[in-house]
Amino acid sequence: MTEKLLHFIWQFQYFNKTALTTTNGEQLTIIKTGTLNTNQGPDFLHASVKINNVTLVGNIEIHINASDWLKHQHQKDKNYDNVILHIVWKNDKPLFVNNQLLPTLELQNLVAKILLDRYNNLMQTKDTIPCQKFLPALSEIAWLPWKERLAAERLESKSLRILFLLQESNHHWEEVFWWLIAANFGIKINVSCFEEMAKTITVKILAKHKNNIHQLEALLLGQANLLNNTFTDDYAKNLQKEYQFLQHKYKLQTVTENVQFLRMRPANFPTIRLAQLAMLIQNSSHLFSIIKEVKTVKEVREMLSVTASEYWNNHYILAEETSTHPKQLGNQMIDNIIINTIVPILFAYGLYNKDEVYKDKAIQWLQQTPAEKNTVISKWVNVAIKSKSAFDTQALLQLDKVYCKQLRCLECAIGNKVLKIV
Repeated sequence: MTEKLLHFIWQFQYFNKTALTTTNGEQLTIIKTGTLNTNQGPDFLHASVKINNVTLVGNIEIHINASDWLKHQHQKDKNYDNVILHIVWKNDKPLFVNNQLLPTLELQNLVAKILLDRYNNLMQTKDTIPCQKFLPALSEIAWLPWKERLAAERLESKSLRILFLLQESNHHWEEVFWWLIAANFGIKINVSCFEEMAKTITVKILAKHKNNIHQLEALLLGQANLLNNTFTDDYAKNLQKEYQFLQHKYKLQTVTENVQFLRMRPANFPTIRLAQLAMLIQNSSHLFSIIKEVKTVKEVREMLSVTASEYWNNHYILAEETSTHPKQLGNQMIDNIIINTIVPILFAYGLYNKDEVYKDKAIQWLQQTPAEKNTVISKWVNVAIKSKSAFDTQALLQLDKVYCKQLRCLECAIGNKVLKIV
């Protein structure tokens, strides 16, 4: 038994309430369970019960054993003076507060064994989704409000980091968007390096060179330490020369972290991603302003559908020629950018400015973006939980990371429903 489970049982009244009595034999009627307290003090506030014919209003404290009241030193804490009912699993000791017996309700003989068995099963299972064997009993409708809450939670969580970056940028949204989209082009392994690179080149510098793709490539590749070699290739040598001039002009400091090429497909090589990013900058100045104004996710996709400059048609890295293949940003990468950069910053912008229009647009675009495919989502597909869009997959990623992996079943709407099926 845990106190968290007792909180859950009390909050949702999952016990036999027929002819309730206190441990002292007094008739007990529960009028109001109270509000769960997440701060210091009693567990539930503003509760109301009737003992015999007297109605009491106050707080509820919950323990596994009645004697835990003394172990926790509540008798010395004035915050507990207004406790009207002590809920315990086992009443191992009568308690007196201000020389009066504290009304106590013992639950150990009132809770269905199947609920306890099911909870233990959830806590002890080796399944990566603790409740997976119970999921077939739940309808798809049962998921809808919880998915909405999870998706919102995930966006709110991402917004916290974005608002932190906003402070770092001295409240410059265009700068923050540049940092975020550059990091997104890093594809996991080079995320931190690309973000560090972006922070060394201001949007003001980028704007000055937006009409020259070679200068943009020189800035991005050079700041990522990709122009340090001795090249025989004319294009690479020209980029290197251009970069040396720009580095001196703007007094640029290169990144401390080196980009990685290992264990990735050539299409994801940092050279290709930076070349595509340079083309995106050339095609669209003031990127965040555009994102705020466009109405549809289709327009966003069109803006992101860029192809690296001609040199990269037959190169994956500098000075090493390959067969010809234009390096266009693929649909999967475009989806990734919409999901992980564009939607979160739009939501954060709406949150910051208390403007529901941007938050609603962010959620709508997420709903219009295809569902993600990865190992976590495959796990849910295997237990017949399907996703219609990125809105659903983002909700499941939040569920997996924040609830399932941490066994927070009692705080999960699905976990609640599983325990309620008794």
